[in-house]
Amino acid sequence: MEGEATRVMVAVNESTIKGYPHASISSKGAFEWTLKKIVRNNTSGFKLLFIHVQVPDEDGFEDMDSIFASPEDFKGMKNRDKIRGLHLLEYFVNRCHEIGVPCEAWTKQGDPKEVICHEVKRVQPDLLVVGCRGLGPFQRVFVGTVSEFCVKHVECPVVTIKRSAAETPQDPIDD
Repeated sequence: MEGEATRVMVAVNESTIKGYPHASISSKGAFEWTLKKIVRNNTSGFKLLFIHVQVPDEDGFEDMDSIFASPEDFKGMKNRDKIRGLHLLEYFVNRCHEIGVPCEAWTKQGDPKEVICHEVKRVQPDLLVVGCRGLGPFQRVFVGTVSEFCVKHVECPVVTIKRSAAETPQDPIDD
């Protein structure tokens, strides 16, 4: 076991704030916390594993003004979603390469709670780090939380990182 890198899986997602095609506040916070508090200066002692779960659009009309669509419209939407997911992961991979931390990144589709649990079981990281919006009990009833589900169901230690109060958007459900 000596010399083997500690594998830390970091679940990341896109921001829900309209017009903000970047990593969510919680994802960036979880990533930066991981670098600062876990990796520190020991870049060769860790390998970061980034998982981004894309939630498929149920009706396929997320950004369309009309219910009339051609097959090409759906192909375009799927390609757009794939490109956005890759763009998101590129941010984290680039940051890791800048500081010399080995990493891997991939996307999956489905329910984030279920997919993250499945990927933890498949990949078997030493630790899972997830961002948390810090929603109150009333908000959690309606929104649900991926981090809470992961704490209860994954088969490895889980660290949840709440975003700071200064980073909370006007609507706390946004991220």
